[in-house]
Amino acid sequence: MVDNNTIAATRDIGIMAHVDAGKTTTTERILFYTGRSHRIGEVDDGAATMDYMVQEQERGITIQSAATTCHWNDHRINIIDTPGHVDFTVEVERALRVLDGAVAVFDAAAGVESQSETVWRQASRYGVPRIVFINKFDKVGAKLSITIDSLRERLDAHPLIIQLPIGAENDFSGVVDLIEMQVLHFTGDAGETVEKTPLTEDIDAALFAQAREARGALIEALGEVDEEIMEMYLEDEGSSIGTDVLKAALRRATLTLAGFPVLCGSSLRNKGVQPLLDAILDYLPSPLDLPPVKAQLSGSGTGTGSGSGGKDVEATEGAELVERRPSPTDPFLALAFKVVHDPHRGALVFFRVYSGSLKAREAITNTTRQRKEKVQRLLQIHASKTTECDEVSVGDIVAAVGFKFTATGDTLIAASDKQRVVLAGMEIPEPVIFRSIEPKTAADQKDLDEALTRFQREDPSFKIREDKETGQTLICGQGELHLEVLIDRLLREYKLDVRVGRPQVAYRETIGASLRKELEYDREIGGKRQYAKVVLDLAPRERGQGNHFESTLGDGPDGKPLLPDNFVAAVEEAIGDSFTRGPLLGFPCEDVGVTLVDAAYDENDTSEGSFKAAASMAFNEGLENATPRLLEPIMSVDVATPNDFTGAVNSDLSGRRGRVIGMEPIPGSANAQTVRAEVPLAQLVGYATALRSATQGRASYSMRFSHNAEVSSSVQQEVVTRIRGY
Repeated sequence: MVDNNTIAATRDIGIMAHVDAGKTTTTERILFYTGRSHRIGEVDDGAATMDYMVQEQERGITIQSAATTCHWNDHRINIIDTPGHVDFTVEVERALRVLDGAVAVFDAAAGVESQSETVWRQASRYGVPRIVFINKFDKVGAKLSITIDSLRERLDAHPLIIQLPIGAENDFSGVVDLIEMQVLHFTGDAGETVEKTPLTEDIDAALFAQAREARGALIEALGEVDEEIMEMYLEDEGSSIGTDVLKAALRRATLTLAGFPVLCGSSLRNKGVQPLLDAILDYLPSPLDLPPVKAQLSGSGTGTGSGSGGKDVEATEGAELVERRPSPTDPFLALAFKVVHDPHRGALVFFRVYSGSLKAREAITNTTRQRKEKVQRLLQIHASKTTECDEVSVGDIVAAVGFKFTATGDTLIAASDKQRVVLAGMEIPEPVIFRSIEPKTAADQKDLDEALTRFQREDPSFKIREDKETGQTLICGQGELHLEVLIDRLLREYKLDVRVGRPQVAYRETIGASLRKELEYDREIGGKRQYAKVVLDLAPRERGQGNHFESTLGDGPDGKPLLPDNFVAAVEEAIGDSFTRGPLLGFPCEDVGVTLVDAAYDENDTSEGSFKAAASMAFNEGLENATPRLLEPIMSVDVATPNDFTGAVNSDLSGRRGRVIGMEPIPGSANAQTVRAEVPLAQLVGYATALRSATQGRASYSMRFSHNAEVSSSVQQEVVTRIRGY
């Protein structure tokens, strides 16, 4: 049986950052220094342990989050290496949902970049404590102040600098530990030996003075968020603060998200990773450091607890919340956060255990779907390799074989547990781009359908839908690369040769005017009359508010409700279904408010089906007459370009209906700029090729979804004509 000492010595962490900041390279060093692997896998060689997919090795980027477990100083560290590319942001989302802490990796020459900003916000939403590792101090332009300034300005973070780099670029040789006041050098063929030397004025007067000043600044910054340190600082300016007191205060600040310890290094040059491992143990939480997780009793209140944007279920009206402690003696509670299809074992469901324990071959209940599941085998994961285990407990991140129904975000409990609780889910981004797909031979249609269904179970940000007008199957994702990887997997893993259409944008539809629609439904179906009358008010809502339905029906003259609750529920269900298809091109509706203001029924000739039909017809006819408008996804685009090409970049973005927000110098570079713009996604298809041509291959860009915006009348007409084909 797992005890509290074992749980206290567990760390569940993620490695997160912008693409190419060095996440996977850092993880590979961690695995090597902890003895989990016996050689260092290099990303550039396609030999990284954690990037095991063929597509990852070819592209040199992380596509799927990969899990592993290693040990350091009698502690167990469960690690998830996450992608940095915006197309795979859902991998970061679901990893952060189940992790207790994270290491945010930044490029010392670039600071906070667009996707690192996105993942930082994701971690903040889930309340995940973080430590900062500034990587690539051997890179040209590397400078500590670049990242520190951008942490404050772009992330509104409170950095607590606990290390200083010794030198930079080609002269980077080690780090100064400001807590212990030691110089750390990393020697040996792979930097496996850490040489620690006390830093005194006699050894290096200039470095000593710099470190003493930086230590004072650290204590002052820590005092801003920790009362105990502030009191000691006011007494003697921190001269009496010892190592243990400083570490304890740093841990308190980290766990409360009041501050973020900052370390330095170069993973590629094997410098600074071992102190990072020490910091993970010292400052990031164990499961015992976190408050009990809150779950909602299934069926209580009106909410299911999914998609709340945090780790705890938000209390809904009438809901009963249950707390589960991180204890092996509490009932078993886990959250499924990832599904991977294994060609030999079927679906592998990854889950995090929050309380209790589970043995192989035990039965569990999926309370999200109200289905029973049987655990055939439990597997500890190391990238693409697995090891069987007999039992899992608090803090474990493992995979199970044998689950038939479980998907991402589902809650798992013991089959014998009488309290059917549901955990908060996670925010899954809506697709912004789609392509039509069909097999080259009719015989492959069934295999294609099965493969796409598996992809959808694995990746909740990937959707499949059918175009009702053409009958085509559409695959919908987060970007061009997202869909390209899935199409490549069809060929490599499933041996399916397919035809795909050009990338198309996932528009949304809304209305531009308010309107009242009255409809009386009076039909005879199967020899029986069906009657219902509804009056709906349709109104546009502010951008980003989402769709909304409400009923303002009161009581009739006899004191009874004007419309029974089951009929109101039928109207709401019909409206909810109708929101999925707009009048212009059949895209989902967004930011539309619907109010049921009047209704009539016949006690003998009215059913729930009557009101569903009446509400659906009234809503759809109302949409067509309420000035329907098209919304398009707008992307935030950051283009890093030499100064010589800023004019060409700005002109090109403007020609794509983009709005250039501003330009700023790239930190550490005297002749390069970052151009920030907002550009319609429809204009960015194939942008990578155009940018290379315009800048002789010297510029790069990144983008992320920003918001949906209404298109002009001329653009709307052009889009509608093009997609409808007339």
